[in-house]
Amino acid sequence: MTEEPRLSAQDMIDRLAPVLSPRVRIRAVAALLAGVGGTVFVGTLWWSEPGPLPGRTHLAFALFTVFCLAWATYGGWLLTRRVPLFATDRVIAAWIGLAASLATTAVVTVVAVQRGTGAGLALAVGGLFVAVALALAVRAHARRAALLRRMHELTGREER
Repeated sequence: MTEEPRLSAQDMIDRLAPVLSPRVRIRAVAALLAGVGGTVFVGTLWWSEPGPLPGRTHLAFALFTVFCLAWATYGGWLLTRRVPLFATDRVIAAWIGLAASLATTAVVTVVAVQRGTGAGLALAVGGLFVAVALALAVRAHARRAALLRRMHELTGREER
C-alpha cells in the first residue's frame, strides 16, 4: 500500500508534459533557424539583384520567402508551447510541407511549360514531393486523432 494520493487521469496528463521534450525542442530550434536563415538568404539574394527581374522570378522569391517565414514562425510557436500538443505540431508541419510542395510544383511546372522544356520532369519530381508530404500529413492527422482518443478515454473529456 502506498502513501501517495491517487491522481485523476487529467492530473496525470497535466503533469506528464508541461514542457517540450528535448527531441521536439531540437526540431523547433532547427525549424526556427532554417526559416530565419532561409528568409535572410532569399531576401538578400532578391534585394541584391542588379537588374530588373522577370515577374516569375519575383514570384519565386516571394514564395520562398513566405515558406521560410512560415517555418520560422512554426519553430518560434513550437518553442513557446508549454502545454501538451497532442501531435498538433506534426499536423502543422505537415501542412506547411504540403503547401510548399504544391506551390513549388505549380511554379516549376509553369516555368517549364513557358520555356518549352515540357512539364513531365517537373510534374514527376513535384508529384513525388507532394506524395511524400501528403503521406506525412495523413500520418500526422492519424497520430493526433489516436492521442486525442486516448486522452478522451482516460479523462472522459471531449477532444480539444
